[in-house]
Amino acid sequence: MLARIKHLVHRASSHAGFRRYAANTSWMFAEQLLRMVAGLLVGIWVARYLGPTQFGVFSYSIAFAALFGSLAKLGLDSIMVRDLVRTPELSDVYLGTAFWLKIMGSVVMLAAMVLAVRFTSNDATTNLYIFIIGSGTLFQSFEVVDFYFQSKVLSKFVSMCKLTQLFISSLIKLYLIYIKAELFLFVLVSLIDQITLGVSLYFAYRLQNLNNFYQYFDIKIAKKLLKDSWPLILSGIIIAIYMRIDQIMIKEFLDVKEVGLYSAAARISEIWNIIPILICNSLFPSILNAKKVSLELYAARLQKLYSLLVWLAIIVALSMTYLSERVVVFLYGNAFSDASDVLMIHIWSGIFVGLATVKGKWQVSENLNHLYLYGAGISVTSNVILNYFLIPNYGIIGAAFAALMSQIISGYLINFFFKELRYQTTYIHRTLFFWRLFK
Repeated sequence: MLARIKHLVHRASSHAGFRRYAANTSWMFAEQLLRMVAGLLVGIWVARYLGPTQFGVFSYSIAFAALFGSLAKLGLDSIMVRDLVRTPELSDVYLGTAFWLKIMGSVVMLAAMVLAVRFTSNDATTNLYIFIIGSGTLFQSFEVVDFYFQSKVLSKFVSMCKLTQLFISSLIKLYLIYIKAELFLFVLVSLIDQITLGVSLYFAYRLQNLNNFYQYFDIKIAKKLLKDSWPLILSGIIIAIYMRIDQIMIKEFLDVKEVGLYSAAARISEIWNIIPILICNSLFPSILNAKKVSLELYAARLQKLYSLLVWLAIIVALSMTYLSERVVVFLYGNAFSDASDVLMIHIWSGIFVGLATVKGKWQVSENLNHLYLYGAGISVTSNVILNYFLIPNYGIIGAAFAALMSQIISGYLINFFFKELRYQTTYIHRTLFFWRLFK
């Protein structure tokens, strides 16, 4: 076995395509690793400084703004990478069109938020925080640059931009803690983060001597993008509700302190969720190209991706199950000790997040985007129902169980509802055999 693994590693490392994808993945991993470490450490200092109650207000504001974030994204992420790979000669037109669509999506998002806050019991200060954070989506329109670099397997430039933004953001937050600043300034940093990243992405793109994409807009391409992405837009809205509704419902049923405790645990757990997205984003172009070569290679790469993500998640979940209390108290302090049970449960959802992430990429490649809508609808409905019954009776522990059960439905059980997805269970079941990762 060891000899075969060594042979496979040697053969792969001598392949130019492998080296290219490995370098791309390495940059993304390095950036995300630093982001996770810095984000966790600085986030912990911020949480410890603010305390459970103020941290709960901060987390609630972020969650509420995120509910509407999919309106600004317009479901274009995977579709743009797909189309840029297929038609690189039209990259300027695609980027410009997507950029202006995202600007329009951000305006619609802010208008929707104006209407939504009228139906909440929030005070004026909390609503102000929500709008400050939400307005940053205007600058997220520059993430079309990220799509371009993904399609070219050149994530190095995006990683450098994100590291610049991370460095500036971390310094500002640490300074605010040092001067004992009020919560308002920490909220303002969330807006500055998005502005910094948007500007740095644009300059990275221009340094490649490429055209100003914002000069372009093609109505036919816009219609095509929206036609392809409308299921992803609707499912994105549903998924945003699915991912954030727990914190909103915790505030309504309990209070903002409980939101702070739950958010502290979920933040540790969700750090792991970045890994499947990172790996899939890096390897998605490779999987698309494999389909051009043969269906066998296409299927083999999907299988290995499933296996890799599932077993990594199992290792992390088992470790955190035994260390959750020590981890929470060490990181956040005794004031957040009640969050440890939430982390112990919530961390297991990472397995099914990985499954759902791979399945999502596969659906895009097979042009099964409409299934996003149906699947997301089932998942969010189950999540809201579970939270509705579990939070009043079991508090934030109930919310953690609701999150885990909803991820099981989304990542695995949902496949049995649609015949197009049932074959995906074959890949999932094969992940139980670790040797297939090396076959």
